[in-house]
Amino acid sequence: MSDSPILATRGLVKRFGGVTAVDGVDLVITAGEIRCLIGPNGAGKSTLFKCLTHQHQPTSGHVLFEGRDLQGLAPNRIARLGIAIKNQIPSIYANLDVRENIRLAALRRKLPKRELDRVVELALEEIGFDDGRAKQLAVTLSHAHRQWCELGMLLASDPRLALLDEPTAGMTRDEMLKTVDIIKRLNARATVIVVEHDLEFIARLAQRVTVLHRGKVLLEDTMDKIEANETVRDIYLGRRKEAIHA
Repeated sequence: MSDSPILATRGLVKRFGGVTAVDGVDLVITAGEIRCLIGPNGAGKSTLFKCLTHQHQPTSGHVLFEGRDLQGLAPNRIARLGIAIKNQIPSIYANLDVRENIRLAALRRKLPKRELDRVVELALEEIGFDDGRAKQLAVTLSHAHRQWCELGMLLASDPRLALLDEPTAGMTRDEMLKTVDIIKRLNARATVIVVEHDLEFIARLAQRVTVLHRGKVLLEDTMDKIEANETVRDIYLGRRKEAIHA
């Protein structure tokens, strides 16, 4: 892991009318790390993600990627710089099969055909899809398999920074564990930022955790120290565990 930041925000603010969803967030992500963002519903996690890629234009503040200020850039320009986002709802082509979806993602790299074919087959291997599954239409996939298909698309597109919004939502524990393995493979070549609620997932994956609350950064630390923090337990972790046991 490099010591240099790949992404930084400075005083990032996003308002929707009179509601401040992201409130002066300063965030520094080191190249090569996996960072998890957690917080209660309404904390601003997904809005922050969309500000990073300008799906939402920030009201004020700055986003810097590898030292470059992204102000004024459209989402497609940001994607071409090497930032990929996986939103909560998978963005796949329902009427294409899995292999075709992954091939379309890999085409952005403008590779020779032989190399393109190798990249597609490697991505299928990394998400654990055999030839039969690769030929399956995306519309027929289960929820977990749709998520893995999109992760395969990310792997094939080779981003420098991958933003994953709740990649294990709705999954069983076994499916979550497989997703952890896939994300670790992605992290072998890309910095990864994940918004997630599953505490076991976070503990297995994150090197550092950022807690958001009411649009602000409340705390950044390792997961062990986050779990031991009384304020975090009160506003988030405790509520989550109570909900699980209810």
